[in-house]
Amino acid sequence: MSQDARHNANFRVHLVPVVLALANPPWQREVWLDPSAFEKLDHVFHTLFDDFCDADEPERYLGTSLRTEEEVTLMRELGAALNAAAAEAPNDTDAEYLQANAWPEVVAVAGRLAQVMVANDLWELAALHTPEPEHQPIIRGRSEQQR
Repeated sequence: MSQDARHNANFRVHLVPVVLALANPPWQREVWLDPSAFEKLDHVFHTLFDDFCDADEPERYLGTSLRTEEEVTLMRELGAALNAAAAEAPNDTDAEYLQANAWPEVVAVAGRLAQVMVANDLWELAALHTPEPEHQPIIRGRSEQQR
């Protein structure tokens, strides 16, 4: 594995689980609303906006923590949805976020992004074990002949 691939994997090992958590409302209620749980929504915001990406301007993370233009586009949509939910959480509590009118859009976009990220990671994993990759990343709207 090249140094660049290792760097990308180190970023994604933090980013993908956070996106998956945003796509899972039962898990959110069970973990983020439990006062004894360590992980809170604040961790999500730091991961997506500060530490491993910038969901407001994700283009510069293409090739670092994001693999494709589709991931960049969906990350920008996720950032916008999270910002809309933040506008509805004046006290910045996890409960306020989960009750925000904008929260279902956060969950929906996160679900789409999670599916794309996991599919792209699986393609990359398959490519590591195939001398000449026969697979290509999933790109929505393309037929098999166009891939």
